[in-house]
Amino acid sequence: MEIEIKLPPEKIFDEVYIRQVCAQTCRIPLSEIQAVRYLKRSIDARKKPVHYVLKVKVYKIGESLDEDEQGFELISKPLKKTIAVIGFGPAGIFAALQLLEMGYKPLVVERGKKVKDRRRDLARLNKELIVNPESNYCFGEGGAGTYSDGKLYTRSKKRGDVRKVLKTFVEHGADPDIMVNAHPHIGTNKLPGIIENLRETILRFGGEILFESKLTNFEISTNRITSIEINHHTKIEVDAMILATGHSARDIFELFSYKQLHIEAKPFALGVRIEHTQSLIDSIQYGMPERVENLPPAAYSLVTQAAGNGVFSFCMCPGGIIAPAATDHNEVVVNGWSPSKRNGQFANSGMVVTVNPEHWVKQYGDTPLSALQFQKDIEHKAYQAFNSIQAPAQRVNDFIDNKVSKDLPACSYLPGVGSYDLRLVLPTFISRSLSEGLAHFGKSMKGYRTNEAILVGVESRTSSPVRIPRDKETLRHTQISNLFPCGEGAGYAGGIVSAALDGMACAKAIESH
Repeated sequence: MEIEIKLPPEKIFDEVYIRQVCAQTCRIPLSEIQAVRYLKRSIDARKKPVHYVLKVKVYKIGESLDEDEQGFELISKPLKKTIAVIGFGPAGIFAALQLLEMGYKPLVVERGKKVKDRRRDLARLNKELIVNPESNYCFGEGGAGTYSDGKLYTRSKKRGDVRKVLKTFVEHGADPDIMVNAHPHIGTNKLPGIIENLRETILRFGGEILFESKLTNFEISTNRITSIEINHHTKIEVDAMILATGHSARDIFELFSYKQLHIEAKPFALGVRIEHTQSLIDSIQYGMPERVENLPPAAYSLVTQAAGNGVFSFCMCPGGIIAPAATDHNEVVVNGWSPSKRNGQFANSGMVVTVNPEHWVKQYGDTPLSALQFQKDIEHKAYQAFNSIQAPAQRVNDFIDNKVSKDLPACSYLPGVGSYDLRLVLPTFISRSLSEGLAHFGKSMKGYRTNEAILVGVESRTSSPVRIPRDKETLRHTQISNLFPCGEGAGYAGGIVSAALDGMACAKAIESH
């Protein structure tokens, strides 16, 4: 039988105590319990004292145990057809695995480098402030998630087999706890090794992966892609293409526009990163001076309407750092990540405002690339603050009070921050909504509004500002019958798990192609 039990933090890993509570809750003798399977572990901090809620399945003596879950069923076999998978982020990785399970050959084309080589470019980005447009926090093996946190929480329960995705990560080195935790997380320090293991699985079962290989063109005949062009010179014939390039591959959107293929501007969100000390967030969320053992660094999720626009926290990183996520020269973009233990000094989160057509059409027109141009210009303004990827920043109360900060608190952003009026970077509607939203959050989370917290600009890559339209049923592009737009870059996912699920769905759609 399935039950939920409440446990104090100090007992959450005490298996003997948990069995005793299960026996009492089920009103059966302890000796009748054969096994207890953990289904979901979450924290309830709404009422004090803070406690865990553990959902479990209790098996009595004589009852058959559920079979262990597994990821992909892969066997060595001859593969049919060659399916180009453009991009090796979560959508591309899981599309490739699904294709192999179905007996198709995935040809993965990734513009960036292998995960270890990519790390050197990130070190140079942080220390020398030099952006490599083809190898950065967004481009390279594993995609944007590899070096920006590895959060696995998703609300996309109806889009596919979430547990198959999680189990696949476990089979390749992730902590089995991700199968149980309500907000699973791998951590930037562990995810690269897991990505390497996934790569080796794809290669072992017949897939092919080309690194430092950029899709620069493709040929179309009778509404079908017949071949792809790599790095402007290598031509490869393919049977179909899954486009999983991520939300920052702007050249792909421009290529579609040049070829007069259907794309469209879509709403997204833009704002800043907000950073507090983790100890402050712990005390606010847990209602105690210091976090006790077995309670993880606290997270939060905030949303409100302010000045007529949605304002919300995004990609909250307990114990994390703010990272430079620019993909080209002359732009400043910030993101956040956490190590697996989330044991850093600071807590950061995106704090963003919804951007709708009404916000960009007047200045940029009603074109497929107008929202993208809006995004680009703000990133460039952030760069112009210091003509560097040093980021413009303000203390929270100073921003709300419309004052330039005389100095700034310590900040985790390694390229450095400088005091600057963020209203000179952000459009008026975003500044006004952020100011009112932060004031509101300061009332709902006592202590959240403080001048010891810092705002760092700009958080602009929350999602793609362009959608590549596809048929809802077949997942095919609206003009090209063997093209399957996929994941965040096409506008159909938001995060590692939802992108993975969309990659699997697009691969399955090949069967009916």
